[in-house]
Amino acid sequence: MKNYDLIVIGTGSGMNYVNSIIDSNPKMKIAVIDKDEPGGICLTRGCIPSKLLLYPAELVRELERASLFGIKLEIKDVEFRTIMERMRRKIGEEIEIIRRGLIESPDFDYYPEAAEFVSPYTLRVGEEILHSEMIFLCTGSKPAVPPVRGLEEAGYITSDTVLELNECPKSLAILGGSYIGAEYGHFFSAMGAEVTVIGRNPHFLPQEEPEISELARIKMSEYMRILTNHEAIEVRKENNGQKTVIAKDRVSGEETKIIVDEILVATGRVPNTDILHPERAGIKTDPQGWILVNEYLETSQPNIWAFGDANGKYLLKHVGNYESGVVYLNAIMQEKVKADYHAVPHAVFSYPEVAGVGMSEKEAIEEFGEKRVIIGFKLFEDTAKGDAMEARDYFVKVILDGLEDKILGAHIIGPHASILIHEIIPLMYTASRSAKPMIQCMDIHPSLSEVVKRAFYTRLSPEHYHHVMKHLGLEEDEGSVES
Repeated sequence: MKNYDLIVIGTGSGMNYVNSIIDSNPKMKIAVIDKDEPGGICLTRGCIPSKLLLYPAELVRELERASLFGIKLEIKDVEFRTIMERMRRKIGEEIEIIRRGLIESPDFDYYPEAAEFVSPYTLRVGEEILHSEMIFLCTGSKPAVPPVRGLEEAGYITSDTVLELNECPKSLAILGGSYIGAEYGHFFSAMGAEVTVIGRNPHFLPQEEPEISELARIKMSEYMRILTNHEAIEVRKENNGQKTVIAKDRVSGEETKIIVDEILVATGRVPNTDILHPERAGIKTDPQGWILVNEYLETSQPNIWAFGDANGKYLLKHVGNYESGVVYLNAIMQEKVKADYHAVPHAVFSYPEVAGVGMSEKEAIEEFGEKRVIIGFKLFEDTAKGDAMEARDYFVKVILDGLEDKILGAHIIGPHASILIHEIIPLMYTASRSAKPMIQCMDIHPSLSEVVKRAFYTRLSPEHYHHVMKHLGLEEDEGSVES
């Protein structure tokens, strides 16, 4: 058995503070373990490679709009293989830099093996048994695969294996209508594929505000087919190599056949605890297998900490990075810092982009009551820059505590939403979370950021706001707040 002062499982966010730990504790004996390519999910098969693919797709969509501005263009060809190879080259270079750093470092032992608990504080890693009284679990997650009849036999790709493609399928069915499905639907349709997205939820992008989900569905339906409230119940492989997906309407029971060349499974992610076996270490998990942690990110076993995807709270790289800092302060610096998730931002890099931070309207009303909640709202097209860009129907929604003039949340759909949301995020991390700085500051005119500022000026009751949404065709029932 080899004894360590610290064992870190995972080379993504798990490595964020290892150098700081070594600098302050040079005699500390550390083991770093990762069964996958080093660098973590975000670099190797998540956010970074997908954004390397989505930018060319964004260029295609932007070029297609050129005629709106009197510019006549023709896209002669989209070299799918070139786009994929560029992505793999860039990712591969980064992975190799990290791998060399891990192998050559004199400050810790690197184990490129799977780890599993054999008892509390003790792990089997390859042929070795390792022990430490302090362990960081940053074990990531993996694609969920639904139990659809015939899916395994017919074959499919996931958000992991899609990165290996060299040829764009002529037609593609995406199982899952959340952010992975939306982003890859955008990518493959821009590359020339005929895309059908099949989502179980009544809403496309169900995590978003219902009216944003509906506008996203309307806009993205211009370049791909979107089936909501449908469940894939069977997949058949045809003699010509194509695949037939049978999707059933969850309300009417009506079945739809979709014949495609390939199937992309994008139905969420599941934990890696089936490999880790935390139960052998006395570490509790929830029914889905995510590792349970307290508000300090410590597991049920003292001095074993879980962060990033491992705890299942927010499967976002920036959350994993934030949590790694909380664990560093609590485990190494012996402070008592609680993880604070009041303003977790996110973005969907589809076309159009979607972004949000903080509470939904429904959450705000449940906590503060409808009379206290105020909705700020502004259409992109009602600003000079938005009008110049022909940014039609897109909007900013701000959720405020009307009593304290405090920002509770914000949601944006439209060009550069992932950038515009950063006008609001810093204010939500101030002590007061006041809207006053946004109202009092000067915005460059004309700039797209003015749509955010002006959303704070146009304040509506939830009832009035939903009347506006109904007028815009984004809601069925006046005043309803859908779940």
